[in-house]
Amino acid sequence: MNFFDQKEPPRREARLNACIACGGTLDKLANRKMSCCLPDGERSFTQNSICLLLPALGMMNSIPNSVVLMHGAIGCGSSSHGGNAGVRSGNTHRWGVVKDASWISTALSEPDVIGGGEEKLAGAIREIDERYNPQIIFVVGSCVPGIIGDDIDGVAQQLQPEIKAHILPVHCEGFKTKIWATAYDAVYHAIGRAFLQDPAEESQAGQSERPAVNLMNVSSMGRVDEIELERLLNALGFDVNVFPVFARPDQMTAITKARLSVSTCPTHDDYLLQYLEEKYGIPYVLRHMPIGIENTGLWLRDIAAHFGKAQQAEELIAAEEQELTAALTEFRSLFAGKKAFVSAGEFRALSTAILLAELGFEVVAVRSFHHDEFADSEYEKLIRVTAKEIPLNIANCQPFEEANLLRRIKPDIFLGHMNGNATAAKSGVATHVIYNVGLQYIGYKGVYELARRLYRQLQNPVFNRKLSEWTRLPYRSKWYEQDPFSYIRQAEVE
Repeated sequence: MNFFDQKEPPRREARLNACIACGGTLDKLANRKMSCCLPDGERSFTQNSICLLLPALGMMNSIPNSVVLMHGAIGCGSSSHGGNAGVRSGNTHRWGVVKDASWISTALSEPDVIGGGEEKLAGAIREIDERYNPQIIFVVGSCVPGIIGDDIDGVAQQLQPEIKAHILPVHCEGFKTKIWATAYDAVYHAIGRAFLQDPAEESQAGQSERPAVNLMNVSSMGRVDEIELERLLNALGFDVNVFPVFARPDQMTAITKARLSVSTCPTHDDYLLQYLEEKYGIPYVLRHMPIGIENTGLWLRDIAAHFGKAQQAEELIAAEEQELTAALTEFRSLFAGKKAFVSAGEFRALSTAILLAELGFEVVAVRSFHHDEFADSEYEKLIRVTAKEIPLNIANCQPFEEANLLRRIKPDIFLGHMNGNATAAKSGVATHVIYNVGLQYIGYKGVYELARRLYRQLQNPVFNRKLSEWTRLPYRSKWYEQDPFSYIRQAEVE
């Protein structure tokens, strides 16, 4: 079924049988023995969560010449203030200009909730179109309009004939799903359904004769990582369309004319790539995340195989790996035997854990924010390079479980998302951010740059040790004696 015929994408719980609650060991999940794979796994106590609005805003705020209109309470979208640094740096790195994200709220009040907010939404769209003259207006439905039944699609359809900008309704009602990765589907759904339809014919004059590939980036890597992947793909003779972050609206239709679409993270991209193949006949590669030595090579081989360039790819990979192996020599003696705990979105956590094992670390625990079918092969890869019985936690940011695991495992280094390292730091563990748009992580250069940063971090880990002496976590000592997964409720495996 073509989901793009519907107003909004399905929940990932339904489409992919995804889950957010599981605890056990790596080998059980890799062999599909864990009840995480059943739909009714959940916690009897939840400390916090992630709303799908957060990653969706990271994508939408990056689009040049667009305005994000938050239809809902004033607080919805406030995270755009914190994410604006990434927008400014992204614009600077790509276009040489400092430009902020443009987002506005309808700021629904109690009378709006009672009487409906569609009239207020229509007025905001007209004002944005007149005042800012954007190419795209993202109309984002948050929880409140979803509850009271405001029809953002109906308002967009009614107003589109009089509005110069393309109006793209995006459904981000947080109460509808607990899988935050549904955000990527929501934004892709809006772009594919309301913007890529019937793309205008572009002139062939001046176009490159080299085959073009779509390189998907939903803000999971910064410009430095894009440059690394472009370097490798250019070396194989391909032109590259980076999509959707920081893609100019007037150039977006170029993706419908590419020869191949390439995912940089299967968790993010399957929804749109299947649509591009169905609608425009563009095949896709949806395996591996090019983080680490093995995964970068596998990623390049899949792309090259599609164009019959296997030999050229092998020569490139051999040259890159030879140079990288020599460059990593100075770091390996320090890394040998050091224990690492990795926490991130599923594919990033697993691919980074594999990379750490390649560098000589002992991976002692992994936490993924959710689980779905696309990461099955990554679990199998990780088992080949680490102990099968290491703790595996599927958790959408549950720091109480993390604190318990940290106390038991006592890792030397913890790699977590931005703003997600505080628990480990207060526990006295050296920390490193697993994702920052200003730092390099992807491809062969990413391996070296991450190794270099970890080397410096581990040479002087005193700061977090001192921090732990003067801070404490808000958990009783009794909690650390319990099973870290004791609050996870799972169905019985038959």
